[in-house]
Amino acid sequence: MKAYLILEDGTVFEGKSIGTEKEVISEVVFNTSMWGYLEVLTDPSYAGQAVCMTYPLIGNYGICYEDMESLKPWPDAYIVHELSRTHSNFRSEGSIQDFLKDNDIPGIAGIDTRALTKILRQKGTMNGMITTKKYDDIEAILPKIKEYKVTGVVDEVSTKEKKELEPIDTEKKYKVALLDVGAKNNIAESLQKLGCDVTVYPCRTSAEDIIASNPDGIMLSNGPGDPKECEYEIEQIKKLYDTDIPIFAICLGHQLMALAMGFDTKKMKYGHRGGNHPVIDLDSKHVYISSQNHGYMVDADSVDESIAKVAFVNVNDKTVEGLRYKDKNIFTVQFHPEACPGPQDSELLFGEFIKMMGGAK
Repeated sequence: MKAYLILEDGTVFEGKSIGTEKEVISEVVFNTSMWGYLEVLTDPSYAGQAVCMTYPLIGNYGICYEDMESLKPWPDAYIVHELSRTHSNFRSEGSIQDFLKDNDIPGIAGIDTRALTKILRQKGTMNGMITTKKYDDIEAILPKIKEYKVTGVVDEVSTKEKKELEPIDTEKKYKVALLDVGAKNNIAESLQKLGCDVTVYPCRTSAEDIIASNPDGIMLSNGPGDPKECEYEIEQIKKLYDTDIPIFAICLGHQLMALAMGFDTKKMKYGHRGGNHPVIDLDSKHVYISSQNHGYMVDADSVDESIAKVAFVNVNDKTVEGLRYKDKNIFTVQFHPEACPGPQDSELLFGEFIKMMGGAK
């Protein structure tokens, strides 16, 4: 069946319907990863968005449920150039087409994803409608498309109740409280592999409840949406900052800590999404290739140097990629050191968090 992608600027792409045949309006973003499409689909940070994969062939190694980063996929829709008709991998448990249908996710294939990506890079991220209906009057539906906003997604993706995870290492060394504002599974798994006993807390958990559990360290996770919408979480993070508990934050957690300290965040033109983003450690001058997925950033000009210093910047566009807080055992990064699949250049940052906790005990 034919399908159409209608952007809010009036651009129309015609292709073939994949997944569920239903109409959806969402924020259209692109991801430059050459592999890991299942991890992209199950990353909670994509809630409220339609994801365009720039790599031209998607689905060739099928679906392996063990690789999922959460219990379900989160994007509103999926956009590809070509969806593989067959899947070949000894670990495969099904096709991506069936996976999309089973999870009620619509999409479109057979369009020029390179042209779409160039539009989003030039004009910035915009909303779009995926539909199997052919509209004769495109101008009439553009106001409806433009009205869409990504809201309420952190509450949607966060765990609904406190979870004590099964330990990987029986010799547990550290007790970590993970505040889930959209956490990928591999954040907790990375900590567990290093001997941490991880408890996952819902995003609406009070700082008092986390502090009362007497953790050795606190992890603030990645997540979706505009960080300024997370007013409750920001207030709780202010209280966590005032303790002496070591804190490590990733992606949205990085932005929330910055807002808690009075810094500012702003929406990027088209964001960073993919597995090939170079970031430089300003102290060591070491460059890491990183996995990233964000549409907002910390405004470098808003960082109060008496509170924190910029520790990492993006090599390509010089945006803030990490902060170290002065006189505190707190550091935050915009990129994903828990990247799975890779690159895993920066996973050593979990080791730094372990050292911080060891020093605090």
